[in-house]
Amino acid sequence: MTVDEAQAYCTALTKTSGSNFYYSFFFLPKARRSAMYTVYAFCKAVDSAVDEPPAGSQPQEELVRWRAELDAAYHGTPTWPITISLAHHVKALSIPKVYFEELIKGVEMDLHNNRYVTFTELSSYCYRVASVVGLICLHIFGATSARAQDYAVDLGMAFQLTNILRDVGTDAAQNRIYLPLEDLKACKYSEKSLRQQTYSPEFQKLMQYEAARARQYYDKARAALMALPPHERRALTVAEIMRGVYSRILKKIEVSEYQVFGPRIRLTTSHRLAIAAGIWLRSRFS
Repeated sequence: MTVDEAQAYCTALTKTSGSNFYYSFFFLPKARRSAMYTVYAFCKAVDSAVDEPPAGSQPQEELVRWRAELDAAYHGTPTWPITISLAHHVKALSIPKVYFEELIKGVEMDLHNNRYVTFTELSSYCYRVASVVGLICLHIFGATSARAQDYAVDLGMAFQLTNILRDVGTDAAQNRIYLPLEDLKACKYSEKSLRQQTYSPEFQKLMQYEAARARQYYDKARAALMALPPHERRALTVAEIMRGVYSRILKKIEVSEYQVFGPRIRLTTSHRLAIAAGIWLRSRFS
Protein backbone atom coordinates (compact mmCIF):
# COMPACT_ATOMS: atom_id res chain seq x y z
CA MET A 1 0.00 0.00 0.00
CA THR A 2 1.31 3.45 -0.90
CA VAL A 3 1.44 6.36 1.55
CA ASP A 4 -1.28 8.14 -0.46
CA GLU A 5 -3.55 5.10 -0.26
CA ALA A 6 -2.89 4.79 3.46
CA GLN A 7 -3.70 8.47 3.92
CA ALA A 8 -6.97 8.06 2.02
CA TYR A 9 -7.89 5.22 4.39
CA CYS A 10 -7.23 7.38 7.46
CA THR A 11 -9.12 10.32 6.00
CA ALA A 12 -12.17 8.20 5.21
CA LEU A 13 -12.15 6.66 8.70
CA THR A 14 -12.03 10.10 10.33
CA LYS A 15 -14.76 11.57 8.14
CA THR A 16 -17.18 8.80 9.09
CA SER A 17 -16.43 9.02 12.82
CA GLY A 18 -18.81 11.85 13.76
CA SER A 19 -16.18 13.14 16.19
CA ASN A 20 -16.55 16.56 17.80
CA PHE A 21 -12.96 17.16 16.70
CA TYR A 22 -13.61 16.59 13.01
CA TYR A 23 -14.99 20.05 12.26
CA SER A 24 -11.93 21.75 13.70
CA PHE A 25 -9.67 19.94 11.25
CA PHE A 26 -11.14 21.91 8.31
CA PHE A 27 -9.16 24.94 9.42
CA LEU A 28 -5.73 23.35 9.03
CA PRO A 29 -3.59 23.52 5.88
CA LYS A 30 -3.96 20.36 3.79
CA ALA A 31 -0.72 18.64 4.86
CA ARG A 32 -1.34 19.25 8.57
CA ARG A 33 -4.99 18.29 8.17
CA SER A 34 -3.87 14.97 6.70
CA ALA A 35 -1.61 14.44 9.71
CA MET A 36 -4.55 15.10 12.06
CA TYR A 37 -6.72 12.60 10.20
CA THR A 38 -4.01 9.98 10.61
CA VAL A 39 -3.42 10.66 14.30
CA TYR A 40 -7.18 10.55 14.90
CA ALA A 41 -7.42 7.25 13.01
CA PHE A 42 -4.63 5.77 15.15
CA CYS A 43 -6.26 6.93 18.40
CA LYS A 44 -9.67 5.68 17.34
CA ALA A 45 -8.40 2.28 16.21
CA VAL A 46 -6.39 1.66 19.39
CA ASP A 47 -9.33 2.74 21.56
CA SER A 48 -11.74 0.53 19.59
CA ALA A 49 -9.46 -2.48 20.12
CA VAL A 50 -10.51 -2.31 23.79
CA ASP A 51 -13.89 -0.55 23.80
CA GLU A 52 -15.35 -2.13 20.64
CA PRO A 53 -13.28 -5.27 20.03
CA PRO A 54 -14.10 -7.28 16.90
CA ALA A 55 -15.89 -10.56 17.57
CA GLY A 56 -13.44 -13.24 18.60
CA SER A 57 -10.56 -10.84 19.23
CA GLN A 58 -8.59 -10.53 22.46
CA PRO A 59 -8.09 -6.84 23.37
CA GLN A 60 -4.79 -7.43 25.15
CA GLU A 61 -3.42 -9.25 22.11
CA GLU A 62 -4.69 -6.48 19.85
CA LEU A 63 -2.71 -3.95 21.88
CA VAL A 64 0.39 -6.12 21.55
CA ARG A 65 -0.06 -5.97 17.78
CA TRP A 66 -0.54 -2.20 17.86
CA ARG A 67 2.66 -1.81 19.87
CA ALA A 68 4.50 -3.90 17.29
CA GLU A 69 3.09 -1.83 14.44
CA LEU A 70 4.04 1.39 16.24
CA ASP A 71 7.60 0.06 16.52
CA ALA A 72 7.50 -0.76 12.82
CA ALA A 73 6.26 2.74 11.97
CA TYR A 74 9.22 4.31 13.74
CA HIS A 75 11.63 1.88 12.05
CA GLY A 76 10.18 2.53 8.60
CA THR A 77 8.59 -0.92 8.16
CA PRO A 78 4.85 -0.55 8.91
CA THR A 79 2.37 -2.93 7.29
CA TRP A 80 -1.08 -1.56 8.29
CA PRO A 81 -2.76 1.38 6.52
CA ILE A 82 -2.88 3.57 9.62
CA THR A 83 0.74 2.97 10.58
CA ILE A 84 1.96 3.40 6.99
CA SER A 85 0.43 6.87 7.02
CA LEU A 86 1.57 7.50 10.59
CA ALA A 87 5.19 6.65 9.73
CA HIS A 88 5.19 9.38 7.12
CA HIS A 89 3.81 12.04 9.45
CA VAL A 90 5.83 11.27 12.59
CA LYS A 91 9.01 11.52 10.54
CA ALA A 92 7.98 14.78 8.86
CA LEU A 93 6.78 16.39 12.10
CA SER A 94 9.25 14.85 14.57
CA ILE A 95 6.53 13.46 16.84
CA PRO A 96 8.07 11.52 19.76
CA LYS A 97 7.18 7.85 19.91
CA VAL A 98 6.71 8.00 23.68
CA TYR A 99 3.43 9.91 23.26
CA PHE A 100 1.87 7.04 21.30
CA GLU A 101 3.26 4.54 23.79
CA GLU A 102 1.60 6.45 26.63
CA LEU A 103 -1.68 6.51 24.72
CA ILE A 104 -1.64 2.73 24.37
CA LYS A 105 -0.88 2.41 28.10
CA GLY A 106 -3.89 4.60 28.83
CA VAL A 107 -6.23 2.53 26.68
CA GLU A 108 -4.80 -0.60 28.32
CA MET A 109 -5.80 0.75 31.73
CA ASP A 110 -9.42 0.12 30.76
CA LEU A 111 -8.65 -3.59 30.64
CA HIS A 112 -7.48 -3.66 34.24
CA ASN A 113 -9.09 -0.70 36.05
CA ASN A 114 -12.79 0.03 36.26
CA ARG A 115 -12.59 2.21 39.38
CA TYR A 116 -10.39 5.11 40.52
CA VAL A 117 -10.23 5.79 44.22
CA THR A 118 -8.61 9.23 44.04
CA PHE A 119 -8.40 12.03 41.53
CA THR A 120 -4.63 11.53 41.44
CA GLU A 121 -5.22 8.03 40.08
CA LEU A 122 -7.73 9.32 37.55
CA SER A 123 -5.34 12.07 36.47
CA SER A 124 -2.83 9.49 35.27
CA TYR A 125 -5.51 7.90 33.09
CA CYS A 126 -6.67 11.26 31.71
CA TYR A 127 -3.11 12.28 30.91
CA ARG A 128 -2.49 9.11 28.93
CA VAL A 129 -5.73 9.00 26.94
CA ALA A 130 -6.19 12.73 26.36
CA SER A 131 -3.30 15.01 27.31
CA VAL A 132 -0.74 13.07 25.29
CA VAL A 133 -3.00 13.43 22.26
CA GLY A 134 -2.75 17.18 22.77
CA LEU A 135 1.04 16.91 22.98
CA ILE A 136 1.04 14.99 19.68
CA CYS A 137 -1.13 17.67 18.10
CA LEU A 138 1.28 20.42 19.10
CA HIS A 139 3.75 19.00 16.59
CA ILE A 140 1.06 19.18 13.92
CA PHE A 141 0.11 22.74 14.87
CA GLY A 142 3.73 23.89 15.04
CA ALA A 143 3.76 25.13 18.63
CA THR A 144 5.84 23.00 21.00
CA SER A 145 7.14 25.43 23.64
CA ALA A 146 6.96 24.51 27.33
CA ARG A 147 4.01 26.85 27.84
CA ALA A 148 2.20 25.35 24.85
CA GLN A 149 2.75 21.93 26.40
CA ASP A 150 1.15 23.16 29.64
CA TYR A 151 -1.80 24.31 27.54
CA ALA A 152 -2.12 20.94 25.82
CA VAL A 153 -1.93 18.93 29.04
CA ASP A 154 -4.53 21.06 30.83
CA LEU A 155 -6.86 21.13 27.84
CA GLY A 156 -6.62 17.36 27.46
CA MET A 157 -7.57 16.98 31.12
CA ALA A 158 -10.56 19.28 30.61
CA PHE A 159 -11.72 17.32 27.55
CA GLN A 160 -11.48 13.95 29.26
CA LEU A 161 -13.26 15.15 32.40
CA THR A 162 -16.03 16.51 30.18
CA ASN A 163 -16.28 13.14 28.43
CA ILE A 164 -16.49 11.37 31.78
CA LEU A 165 -19.34 13.62 32.94
CA ARG A 166 -21.25 13.25 29.69
CA ASP A 167 -20.89 9.45 29.58
CA VAL A 168 -21.18 8.68 33.30
CA GLY A 169 -24.38 6.72 32.80
CA THR A 170 -23.27 4.58 29.85
CA ASP A 171 -19.93 3.91 31.52
CA ALA A 172 -21.63 2.80 34.74
CA ALA A 173 -23.84 0.45 32.70
CA GLN A 174 -20.58 -1.22 31.59
CA ASN A 175 -19.38 -1.37 35.20
CA ARG A 176 -16.89 1.45 34.68
CA ILE A 177 -16.88 4.30 37.18
CA TYR A 178 -14.39 7.02 36.35
CA LEU A 179 -15.60 9.54 38.94
CA PRO A 180 -13.20 9.21 41.90
CA LEU A 181 -14.69 7.00 44.61
CA GLU A 182 -13.46 9.45 47.25
CA ASP A 183 -15.77 12.05 45.66
CA LEU A 184 -18.75 9.71 45.66
CA LYS A 185 -18.14 9.09 49.35
CA ALA A 186 -17.80 12.81 50.14
CA CYS A 187 -21.12 13.52 48.39
CA LYS A 188 -22.85 10.51 50.01
CA TYR A 189 -23.66 8.98 46.64
CA SER A 190 -23.06 5.24 46.37
CA GLU A 191 -21.67 3.11 43.56
CA LYS A 192 -24.97 1.20 43.59
CA SER A 193 -26.89 4.42 43.02
CA LEU A 194 -24.66 5.26 40.06
CA ARG A 195 -25.02 1.80 38.53
CA GLN A 196 -28.80 2.14 38.93
CA GLN A 197 -28.61 5.64 37.41
CA THR A 198 -30.31 7.23 40.39
CA TYR A 199 -30.79 10.96 39.92
CA SER A 200 -30.81 12.69 43.32
CA PRO A 201 -29.60 15.82 45.14
CA GLU A 202 -26.48 13.87 46.10
CA PHE A 203 -25.83 13.08 42.44
CA GLN A 204 -26.29 16.73 41.49
CA LYS A 205 -23.83 17.75 44.21
CA LEU A 206 -21.29 15.20 42.95
CA MET A 207 -21.64 16.30 39.33
CA GLN A 208 -21.45 19.97 40.24
CA TYR A 209 -18.17 19.31 42.03
CA GLU A 210 -16.74 17.39 39.09
CA ALA A 211 -17.90 20.01 36.57
CA ALA A 212 -16.19 22.72 38.60
CA ARG A 213 -12.97 20.70 38.46
CA ALA A 214 -13.25 20.43 34.67
CA ARG A 215 -13.82 24.20 34.48
CA GLN A 216 -10.61 24.74 36.43
CA TYR A 217 -8.68 22.88 33.74
CA TYR A 218 -10.33 24.89 30.96
CA ASP A 219 -9.33 28.04 32.86
CA LYS A 220 -5.76 26.82 33.34
CA ALA A 221 -5.49 26.07 29.63
CA ARG A 222 -6.85 29.52 28.81
CA ALA A 223 -4.29 31.16 31.10
CA ALA A 224 -1.47 29.20 29.46
CA LEU A 225 -2.73 30.23 26.02
CA MET A 226 -2.81 33.91 26.91
CA ALA A 227 0.80 33.70 28.13
CA LEU A 228 1.95 32.59 24.66
CA PRO A 229 3.25 34.99 22.00
CA PRO A 230 0.70 35.90 19.29
CA HIS A 231 2.15 33.60 16.63
CA GLU A 232 1.83 30.56 18.91
CA ARG A 233 -1.72 31.50 19.89
CA ARG A 234 -2.65 31.63 16.21
CA ALA A 235 -1.00 28.23 15.66
CA LEU A 236 -3.33 26.81 18.31
CA THR A 237 -6.54 28.03 16.68
CA VAL A 238 -7.68 24.49 15.93
CA ALA A 239 -7.15 23.49 19.57
CA GLU A 240 -9.18 26.54 20.58
CA ILE A 241 -11.99 25.38 18.30
CA MET A 242 -11.93 22.05 20.13
CA ARG A 243 -12.01 23.94 23.44
CA GLY A 244 -14.98 25.96 22.23
CA VAL A 245 -16.95 22.84 21.34
CA TYR A 246 -16.13 20.85 24.47
CA SER A 247 -16.60 23.71 26.91
CA ARG A 248 -20.07 24.22 25.47
CA ILE A 249 -20.86 20.55 25.94
CA LEU A 250 -19.89 20.98 29.58
CA LYS A 251 -22.14 24.04 29.75
CA LYS A 252 -25.06 22.03 28.35
CA ILE A 253 -24.46 19.39 31.02
CA GLU A 254 -24.54 22.08 33.71
CA VAL A 255 -27.63 23.82 32.30
CA SER A 256 -29.47 20.48 32.16
CA GLU A 257 -28.78 20.14 35.89
CA TYR A 258 -26.73 17.04 35.09
CA GLN A 259 -29.43 15.04 33.34
CA VAL A 260 -26.89 12.65 31.84
CA PHE A 261 -28.77 9.38 32.28
CA GLY A 262 -30.91 9.97 29.19
CA PRO A 263 -29.97 10.78 25.59
CA ARG A 264 -26.34 11.74 25.13
CA ILE A 265 -25.76 15.47 25.46
CA ARG A 266 -24.29 16.79 22.24
CA LEU A 267 -24.10 19.84 19.98
CA THR A 268 -25.72 19.94 16.57
CA THR A 269 -23.50 19.98 13.49
CA SER A 270 -24.54 23.56 12.70
CA HIS A 271 -23.66 24.67 16.25
CA ARG A 272 -20.23 23.04 16.05
CA LEU A 273 -19.55 24.65 12.68
CA ALA A 274 -20.67 28.05 13.97
CA ILE A 275 -18.31 27.75 16.96
CA ALA A 276 -15.45 26.74 14.67
CA ALA A 277 -16.03 29.57 12.22
CA GLY A 278 -16.35 32.18 14.97
CA ILE A 279 -13.13 31.17 16.71
CA TRP A 280 -11.23 30.97 13.42
CA LEU A 281 -12.39 34.44 12.35
CA ARG A 282 -11.44 35.95 15.70
CA SER A 283 -7.99 34.38 15.47
CA ARG A 284 -7.43 35.77 11.99
CA PHE A 285 -8.51 39.33 12.70
CA SER A 286 -7.57 39.85 16.35
